[in-house]
Amino acid sequence: MGSNRDEESDTQIPEKAKVSSFFRYNSPLIQIILIGLVCFCCPGMFNALSGMGGGGQVDHTASNNALTALYTTFAVFGIIGGGIYNILGPHLTLFAGCSTYALYAGSFLYYNHYHHQAFAIVAGALLGVGAGLLWASQGAIMTSYPPVNRKGTYISIFWSIFNMGGVIGGLIPFILNYNSRTAASVNDGTYIGFICFMSAGTILSLAILPAGKVVRDDGTKCTKILYSNVYTESWEIFKLFFNWQMLLIVPAAWSSNFFYTYQFNNVNGTLFNLRTRGLNNVFYWGAQMLGSVGIGYIMDFSFKSRRKRGVFGIAVVGLVGTAIWAGALANQLKYKQKDLPPNLDFKDSGSEFAGPFVLYFGFGLLDAMFQSAIYWVIGALADDSEILSRYTGFYKGVQSAGAAFAWQVDENKVSFMAQLILNWVITTVSYPLLVLLVLMAVKEDNKAEEEPYKQVAASSDNGLAR
Repeated sequence: MGSNRDEESDTQIPEKAKVSSFFRYNSPLIQIILIGLVCFCCPGMFNALSGMGGGGQVDHTASNNALTALYTTFAVFGIIGGGIYNILGPHLTLFAGCSTYALYAGSFLYYNHYHHQAFAIVAGALLGVGAGLLWASQGAIMTSYPPVNRKGTYISIFWSIFNMGGVIGGLIPFILNYNSRTAASVNDGTYIGFICFMSAGTILSLAILPAGKVVRDDGTKCTKILYSNVYTESWEIFKLFFNWQMLLIVPAAWSSNFFYTYQFNNVNGTLFNLRTRGLNNVFYWGAQMLGSVGIGYIMDFSFKSRRKRGVFGIAVVGLVGTAIWAGALANQLKYKQKDLPPNLDFKDSGSEFAGPFVLYFGFGLLDAMFQSAIYWVIGALADDSEILSRYTGFYKGVQSAGAAFAWQVDENKVSFMAQLILNWVITTVSYPLLVLLVLMAVKEDNKAEEEPYKQVAASSDNGLAR
């Protein structure tokens, strides 16, 4: 099988190459911004669509079944997506993955008119394949391209750009349905807006450079692996299931999308009317931007010791998470499936609206802090894109299996309280396991590992350093 890697040299980069422009097209910063924009357009808009509860429909059945199909195939292709990325490279992998998002949004435009859920379920299954490819690629890029001591900062940059998609996506149904306090399902214009953004993201994915062409400011390239093939990837992916480091990540991975079902359907989708759900999502994904910046700073700058930063960051996430789930419990005690309160509107005054709104904002804050911390830990386990693509693919695969299970838990009418407690328990169990992983596997400084792989920065045909 052909290689997606450039040939490498052990020659040191001249000093002049090391001080080239910070905003080079082939710099890690620009590439992280580009993958952030791709995810802004595709999964960012998907998140906004899912965040409305039921895909914007009053009946959650089609959405729940479509999302179950999505996360079932995502679980498989999330795990093998890293291997596919290592063989095909970012262009083909990202383009194929992104192209499935517009199809999914289009299936709900179809459902708005014909109310046949088969198309949505098939589109969901195809999106699971595409999402596995996209997120394995994104994970490899986000964890391997940045400098070793700034991975938290670059993760927060990506997370902020990506979640701006959810903010804009939340504004679309809010604006288009603003004049209707009683609308049950979103209008066609909402789905068409999502389709346009997702199509733009698919085209933009072609701008991402492979790791072998990305050069950090200190002169290091982002990979030392020369090539990969189907046999190598199959064997390496198989070994992940017996890798103790990956096994310690399993509870965190499982829970990190498991709680979306409860948050989107049973809080936002249950307590608020349609236009307010869109507004809530603006703040939910905006909170994600704040959470990612905060935890990124802690993971990079709180202590000199890399391990101390990791342990402290996880402890902060644990404390914030405990407080937010305690607030969710207080809120959940007020209602049950069979005794739902009237749908709240953003124009309602008093604590009846404010309490659930602040809780939903807190959910967004916790999600970003939790997932950014997990990505930081994964990124600290290695520094090569080929290895990290497998690690992040494994993470996304387990994460998606948890999500597929969660959507069916909701579809089978498991009580809201049981779902809340299950979410709280799983996330709480994951914190000490992540701390243990940091203490046992994260090295204080791996600059020595990078030194042998410094490369000569040759000029490309357009005059940019390769």
